[in-house]
Amino acid sequence: MTWQTHEITNQFNELTDYNLFATDVPLQEALERAGAGAYTAQLSQYGEALGRTETYALAEQANRYTPEFKPFDQRGRRLDQVDFHPSWHQLMAMYRGEGLISMPFRDQQKGRWAATSAGFYMHGQVEAGTMCPATMTQAAIPLLEREPTLWPLLKDKLLANAYDARDLPIAQKRSVWIGMGMTEKQGGSDVRANTTQATPVGTGGRGAEYLLKGHKWFFSAPMCDAHLVVAKTADGAPSCFFVPRWRFDGSKNPVQVQRLKGKVGNRSNSSSEVEFQDAVGYLMGEEGRGIPTIIEMAGYTRLNCVLGSAGILRQGLVQAIAYTRQRHAFGNVLVEQPMMRAVLTDMALESEAATVLALRLAEAYENEHQPGERAWKRIMTPAAKFWICKRAVELSGEMMETFGGNGYVDDGIMARLYREAPVNSIWEGSGNVMCLDVMRAIGRDPQSAMALLEQLTVDAGDDQRLRAELRGLQGLLATAPEHLEALGRRFTERLVLVAQGCLLRRFAPHAVADAFIATRLDAHWGHVVGTLDTRGIDVKTILERAFPS
Repeated sequence: MTWQTHEITNQFNELTDYNLFATDVPLQEALERAGAGAYTAQLSQYGEALGRTETYALAEQANRYTPEFKPFDQRGRRLDQVDFHPSWHQLMAMYRGEGLISMPFRDQQKGRWAATSAGFYMHGQVEAGTMCPATMTQAAIPLLEREPTLWPLLKDKLLANAYDARDLPIAQKRSVWIGMGMTEKQGGSDVRANTTQATPVGTGGRGAEYLLKGHKWFFSAPMCDAHLVVAKTADGAPSCFFVPRWRFDGSKNPVQVQRLKGKVGNRSNSSSEVEFQDAVGYLMGEEGRGIPTIIEMAGYTRLNCVLGSAGILRQGLVQAIAYTRQRHAFGNVLVEQPMMRAVLTDMALESEAATVLALRLAEAYENEHQPGERAWKRIMTPAAKFWICKRAVELSGEMMETFGGNGYVDDGIMARLYREAPVNSIWEGSGNVMCLDVMRAIGRDPQSAMALLEQLTVDAGDDQRLRAELRGLQGLLATAPEHLEALGRRFTERLVLVAQGCLLRRFAPHAVADAFIATRLDAHWGHVVGTLDTRGIDVKTILERAFPS
């Protein structure tokens, strides 16, 4: 007798073997607006490579076989080594090989920042952990370019596209990775509360050697070839130091890894606690200027947090649409169920708005010296990080739910997206820190803030809903300073939503723009995904644009 109890019907795997670039119309349009046409062929090829079943398998392996810490060798000699599964190295090599880390600083071609951002956004959809060292390395380049004693030693290795996984002194490597060491137990985001001390070996000063003593609570990623570290000099002022894994004389720098963090997500990547035992570091900039240095670096890493969360929204949306187009429930294809269509439409609007805003920020980074772009970079980057990263946390759960119980198991990508989403909201400043940053940026340069709102008013055109919301934001700016900080989250949310609405009004099809503005500016919107009223929304057009069938 043949048992039929495990005959499988009406079940479908997560989507693979598709081109992440060719199926993303909003991304293609954003690159065209940014003048990045010279990069689209490369990005399409990379989108195809990322979408292969084999690449998704590498991502699954890298997160299943997590980094292993080896503090000592067989004879008790200190190693402080972290070993990775081969899949990690393959994914790292894929990204580095595309030149995306150095592209915005190496090239001068128009659209380079948008192209770099597009590559980051696509790679992070498949595997996000590898984006951590990539982000930190990219953000360190403009800072290190200004260091006359360090840049000649690092330039070719930072700008290189070849991947070099060997644990060797920098001089012996083809390319290098840079990490960060900012957070301490007592400080968190308040870096000024750190206690790690730096003592000059000689007279000190820019580029000089110091010895660092202290502890870092989050040190990512410990196998990077060097880290930018905040430590206090004798006067108690925070300064920034370049701390190599190996001293320049070839000996191991005494940065002792104490343990790896057991994180909720981002499991393929190693984050650690370390202790500096008179570790050698080289002063970057002037003593006491560590906070401005790190703030500059954070500007770049926060952009990548926005891109990473936009990528999570995009991947979750695509997987949800692809699955519901095949799955049957209650006598109909799931995607045709009216309530599911409302949920998918809400997701599609959120994803396109996040993508459009993220790529608009990339343009601001490329054109930061042009009038008006400074406000986009300085004010909208933390605002977008606050809102888009928060939305990825909420929507990744809803996207996982479209798969039912199958979405909640670790075998598929939906659970990984759900675990991955919170890190972008927490890393490089949590939600309150981002909103405070927005309010402080406005306080320091109110003219730029007003110019930004005026520019958005132009983009709003004759849409009275957007114009009314912009007038409301201008009114909030007149609030007494002692009350405005408490309204930081409310102001930032409204600022991002109106900016997304204005960008969609200007660049997206009417079906998308009208639906986004009507729902996001509705006082009853947002409590739960999918509660929007679809009777006045062109659902078919929105879903087909989101992921063409």
